[in-house]
Amino acid sequence: MSGHSKWATIKHQKGAKDQKRAKVFAKLIRQVEVAAREGGSDLDANASLRTVFQKARDASVPIDTIERAVKRGSGELEGVRYEPASYEGYAPGGVAVYVEVLTDNRNRTGGDVRSCFSKLGGSLAEPGAVAWQFERKGVVILPKKMEEDDLMLVVLDAGAEDLIDDGDTWRVVCEPSNLSAVRAALEEAGIAFDSAEVTMQPTTTVELSTAEDAKKVLRLIDALDELDDVQDVYSNFDVPDSILQTIEA
Repeated sequence: MSGHSKWATIKHQKGAKDQKRAKVFAKLIRQVEVAAREGGSDLDANASLRTVFQKARDASVPIDTIERAVKRGSGELEGVRYEPASYEGYAPGGVAVYVEVLTDNRNRTGGDVRSCFSKLGGSLAEPGAVAWQFERKGVVILPKKMEEDDLMLVVLDAGAEDLIDDGDTWRVVCEPSNLSAVRAALEEAGIAFDSAEVTMQPTTTVELSTAEDAKKVLRLIDALDELDDVQDVYSNFDVPDSILQTIEA
């Protein structure tokens, strides 16, 4: 298993879509609203809000835009009420796909997600069918500018579980509740990182052995991610370096 190329492919796809700033901003603002509604507007007392607030700031969402979202979520300003939901299914080749959404209309969103799966060679599954193949983790991606042992000393004391070599980058993995502490430890040590977020990591992977197989899966992932209500799409595909280079070319 070339695990680093799997992660690199996912990050590559996410990075390409992150260039669409308006759509990214809208999704982050929706996450802020829901976190504020569920746990209150106090950043110190609401860990979920603190995490998505920082995620929005990292994406350069203006601070006044974030603060208005917090007020809408806490009821200080009027706004649409979004509800979290998730969908599970399979992409071509038996690849597990887990989709997280925030929606004000479950029927509409469910229909849109189902349509994506059916049109692009996948299939929607029952709740619980693929969720067991993922675990929620805090993940920090760093450029490989320091030695493994030196980085390990910083992040382990802050609660990190693992440090993984992804080729050109390090990937620090921790429990979601420890992500803020790991991030703070890196910042205090003056260590730059590319991203820090709570994500779903696969516990097993499915290798895609041809470029055509990989393209079919990526088409479905991209289509799902383009839906306005979809916040995140996770999958357990693994792409060998040779196939990845073919796709990128």
